[in-house]
Amino acid sequence: MAKHTGKAYFMISAVAQKYDIHPQTLRLYEREGLLKPSRTDGNTRLYSEEDLEQLETILSLTRDLGVNLAGVEIILNLRRKIEQMQGEVNQFMDYVKRELARGIDDWEQRLGTALVKSAPTDLVRRAPSPPPESDAEDEGTDVEGKSATRKTP
Repeated sequence: MAKHTGKAYFMISAVAQKYDIHPQTLRLYEREGLLKPSRTDGNTRLYSEEDLEQLETILSLTRDLGVNLAGVEIILNLRRKIEQMQGEVNQFMDYVKRELARGIDDWEQRLGTALVKSAPTDLVRRAPSPPPESDAEDEGTDVEGKSATRKTP
């Protein structure tokens, strides 16, 4: 049944008139599972603002892009999955941020009680730098152990 929480709801005739479509088209979209309007006790369809946004998406896909109803269903399902996955990614990022903040707090606490106080960056060794290349001739030995002179590019 419809839950009235101060939101605006529209009857099928008003929605059909607003979007210049036949009420049967709205019923078809409901049968296909593309729209899910709420119902009154008398079984009258009531369309919420969210339903109208969904309808606008459906009409844009069908009218402007020529997508059939099967394609609309696939697109809407993919959008729902993407939104769900985005929510999961956001939750994971919040978790990572909390854990990193907690880890930094742990490091600060450990450094405060350390016998030798130093920053974590002081504890990381840098890789040795390679010797600079010169354009001079390098002297060395060849495969047979004989002295050889070669020119480096």
